[in-house]
Amino acid sequence: MKRIWGMRSLAPLFPEKTNLPEPIGEAWLTGIDCKIVTGPYAGKTLGEAWREMPPEWRGTRCSDPDYFPILVKFIFPDDKLSIQVHPDDAYAAIHEKAAGGRGKTEMWHVVSAEAGADVLIGPVPKVDRAKFLKAVETERLEEVFVHWRVQPGETFFVPAGTPHSIGPGMVLCEIQEYSDLTYRVYDYGRVDAQGRPRELHIQKALEVIELGRPVLGKVSRLPLPPAGSQKALLTACRHFATERWKIMTRIEACSNDEHFDLYVILTGCGEFAWNGGSAGYRGGECWLMAASLSRLVINPKEPTKLLRSYVPDLKALRGLLEQEHSRQEINKTVFD
Repeated sequence: MKRIWGMRSLAPLFPEKTNLPEPIGEAWLTGIDCKIVTGPYAGKTLGEAWREMPPEWRGTRCSDPDYFPILVKFIFPDDKLSIQVHPDDAYAAIHEKAAGGRGKTEMWHVVSAEAGADVLIGPVPKVDRAKFLKAVETERLEEVFVHWRVQPGETFFVPAGTPHSIGPGMVLCEIQEYSDLTYRVYDYGRVDAQGRPRELHIQKALEVIELGRPVLGKVSRLPLPPAGSQKALLTACRHFATERWKIMTRIEACSNDEHFDLYVILTGCGEFAWNGGSAGYRGGECWLMAASLSRLVINPKEPTKLLRSYVPDLKALRGLLEQEHSRQEINKTVFD
């Protein structure tokens, strides 16, 4: 998607996308208008396929045929994004019915980052409404934020109601509730192609920003059982859980009839195989694996890093993690 702050080259994730005529800031992988490339729904949009696929493909926790629950995108910033905030579900259900009525909690996984690249997540402690407004009025808003340096492989959790911004010099994989509601607070004086300042939404932002609550920011990954595996939970909330897998040799994965799985390929290439079919994969792709698939074989031709995301049962997930981790450790990664 065209963004004023975006890049003109999306390599190496998308090596064919270089010397672009317009800056691209986001590549949506699970937008409802994205086209399915392989399988029985090839050529249809994700929204069409989602409505048509058998309920057992979606899973018992994802039964609504009119709502795809997880939006996956890559973010390519060549400039600072606006300082912004997203509403939660309760606020959106009342005030944003025309836009779908759903809020936006998100996570960022750092795919690559230059030295010194940073993100802003949450105001510093003791910033109240008056101080926040003063910083907006004097265009010194960055000074009241917590700055987080980013490194490849790190993960950040940004719940609804947390103001934030992303700086240049990195590529992120964002996984979020399926919503595009954004309230801009500050946009660095930028103008659009017609020379007009982009719209700000300060009043709505002030209604949803939760000042004074602890800032989560960077989260700790948890190795998944069994010990010694190359899988780790990056973060989880009621909207999504995301794992990072490093695959060097052939492995088998099992589906869960409660939810479908999304596999986002970060690096490497290889082949997926299942009962009755197989297909090659490469970096930059997102694959939807049906809840009823039962068994999936992943056979890498090159060492592969991928993210697996799904809609979790948090109680069951906590029970699994408690086999090897303390509740204190789990509470740094799993958010109710």
